[in-house]
Parts: sequence; structure tokens; C-alpha cells
Amino acid sequence: MTGLLNRKTFDEKFSKLVAGGVLDEEQAEKVDHERRHHADAQEQWLAVVDIDHFKRVNDQFGHLYGDEVLILVANLLRLSFRAQDRVFRFGGEEFVILLRSTTRDDAFRIFERFRANVEKHVFPQVGQVTVSVGFVRINPAETPVVILGHADQALYYAKANGRNRVCNYEELVTGGSLQGQIESAPVEFFFDAPPEE
Repeated sequence: MTGLLNRKTFDEKFSKLVAGGVLDEEQAEKVDHERRHHADAQEQWLAVVDIDHFKRVNDQFGHLYGDEVLILVANLLRLSFRAQDRVFRFGGEEFVILLRSTTRDDAFRIFERFRANVEKHVFPQVGQVTVSVGFVRINPAETPVVILGHADQALYYAKANGRNRVCNYEELVTGGSLQGQIESAPVEFFFDAPPEE
């Protein structure tokens, strides 16, 4: 419906990225160049985006307008990110972004610009809609489930603390707002992952 990549494609591309691959083969040389020259500053980021109070939109205006909100948010996502970044619809009102080769400060500015673009947009019949964003640095030493879980924790923090905001997992941990290294049980609960044997 939104024209974005789906969860299955995300699983494939994200696993490859975490394993040290690249999102597109033709970008391999460029990414290798960036790693050599900007290893300290340029990193990869994952963000989880959730439309605030989306159930209320569906309940108040109906699913046709809810679908239109999803499509328009997807369009804003496409316009807000670069060609080398990837945007996925994860299901329902949740989206995931893979942001390539940038610093944490720039990543925050990029996600904040997208959040502000959604807030300023006038949605037909519905009016104003906002989004919450949680993002995390992609650490190749961690599994995709753990990385996604950390971004999800930052998202839940954003939603629990006023919504319509962008939160970074590492900053929340450093500031004492979240405990770091949450182990597999909470993450498995968030993503319904099967227990380890």
C-alpha cells in the first residue's frame, strides 16, 4: 500500500549490513572509502518510527483516512532521506529506517527534520499527525534483534515521555534514563522471537 520495502526485505538487508555487508553492491566501493576516511565519525543508524495515536485516527475518521495517513507519512519518509538510506514499513503504523554513514548529531538532525515535517503537514480530514522516533547506532558486535530492541526501547521512551519527539538509545543510557545492555528476554517479548534452545 505504501510502496515502501517490507519486513522480509528489511530482515535480509539488515542482517547483511550488521554482518559487515552493504545495502547495495554498487555502493561497496563508496562505503569502503567512507570507512577508511571517516571511521570515527561516520556510522550506520537504525530508527523505529511510530505514528502517535494512530488507533485514534482509525477510530475517529475510519480506516480509509487511516490508510491515507500511512501513505502520506510514507511519502514524507521517502522525501526526507537520501538515496543510500532505506525505509521500510514494518507493519501497522510502524516504520524502520536504515541511515547510512553519518554522525550521531547529523542522524539526530535528519530524524528531527522528518519529525518536524510530519508535524507541519496537514493531513486531509485528520489535520495534524505526529510521530515518535527511537534510534540507535548499528553495532556489528550485536545481533539484529538486540539492535532493533534498543531502537524500540528509545521509541517507547519517546512515547512515554510526551510523544512527537526523537530519542537516541545511547544518549538515554548515558544519561541514566535507560539501563544499557537489556538482555534477550525483554527483546524477545517485543519481537515475539522464539526462546533460545
